[in-house]
Amino acid sequence: MKKILLFVCLLALCSLTVLAQTGANSRALPATEKLAIQVPQIDVPQIEVPPQGDAVALKKIYSNLGPKADPYWVNAHSWLVAGPNAATSAAFAGMPFTPKSNFLLSQVQVAVFYTSGDNQVDLSIYTDAGGIPGTLLAGPVTVTNLAVAGTCCTLTVANFTPVAVTAGTQYWVVADTPLTGVGSDFRGVWNHVAKDIPVSFNRGSGWFADTADNLPAGEVLGTVQ
Repeated sequence: MKKILLFVCLLALCSLTVLAQTGANSRALPATEKLAIQVPQIDVPQIEVPPQGDAVALKKIYSNLGPKADPYWVNAHSWLVAGPNAATSAAFAGMPFTPKSNFLLSQVQVAVFYTSGDNQVDLSIYTDAGGIPGTLLAGPVTVTNLAVAGTCCTLTVANFTPVAVTAGTQYWVVADTPLTGVGSDFRGVWNHVAKDIPVSFNRGSGWFADTADNLPAGEVLGTVQ
């Protein structure tokens, strides 16, 4: 009987020890603590958003340029473009063009090059008045730092606020200079392509029509209305 009581006492003592150890090593999860939920990472394709204000692709309204490797004659064939204070007498030149569709004209590219004086030239768009430039329609846009005469195959580029031009109506791209001040001593050349077509000149006394076997080289660009 004593042995049985001793065994029961020892068993009770061991149980209390085990319970005490379990209570010391365990902790309750605080109410504010949450289990971390693992969310699988998904690769979302990035969508390229085109930048605002990108230039709209321009279409040719008119062009007489040849292939890129040989768009115009370089040295032997050109028209003089000179201001009234240049070393030579004033000489402005115009290139006629007739759109085949209604366009908003916004750019011209012409084979105008620098020789001496201030390195800048004015480019403008005029209406037609019986075969010569009439009323100023757009410009002048002053273009600076022209390539030197004899250079191939760059073009002098002028950007305009878009202006409407009508199908079947003749217009003029004019290269000239201010009558006084900066730019009035510009002297340069407008290279051309071989083609029998009317041209227009102004040598200080007004515009007059002429016919030549060489057309000032260039092209007119814009967007369709």
